[in-house]
Amino acid sequence: MSDSILIHTTKLKDKEFLHIQHPKDDAAEVLLVPLADRAGLKRAPLHLVRVAPGKKAFPLHAHHAEEEFAFVLSGTGEVQLDDIRTPIGPGDFLGFPTDGTAHALWNTGEEPLVYLTGGERAAVEVVDFPELGLRATSTRRDGGQVYFDIASGQKRPIAGVGDDDS
Repeated sequence: MSDSILIHTTKLKDKEFLHIQHPKDDAAEVLLVPLADRAGLKRAPLHLVRVAPGKKAFPLHAHHAEEEFAFVLSGTGEVQLDDIRTPIGPGDFLGFPTDGTAHALWNTGEEPLVYLTGGERAAVEVVDFPELGLRATSTRRDGGQVYFDIASGQKRPIAGVGDDDS
């Protein structure tokens, strides 16, 4: 069996996880392994995600084009849906349709919150970050992401994102 098809997730080293922190939200920080990419899949993304205690996976956000899901493997936390937070733990499945409901996952426990997440790979995606007042657009072709102010519609430079240095 090809090594690119089978990934022994229990044997992954910490250095194999990507460290991702949102440039506008210090609480949003994850370690992530793009499992599907490593297995050679092009259309169906799947990521193994670890969230440290006291952190959240990503800022509160809502997708316009891509449905998303999460399946909790270990740890405890909360899912935030708009303004409501609900406890989550091992075995919980979360489905996030493109209905405008913003979502975020928080680690409220003392151990890492570990989950699988996936969804779709739309050619173009738009994501709203209501607490940050931002909208991001991205395309699969160039991999770039552009941020806009939700209220004004004006492009908003974000340090470390795209070709902006601000």
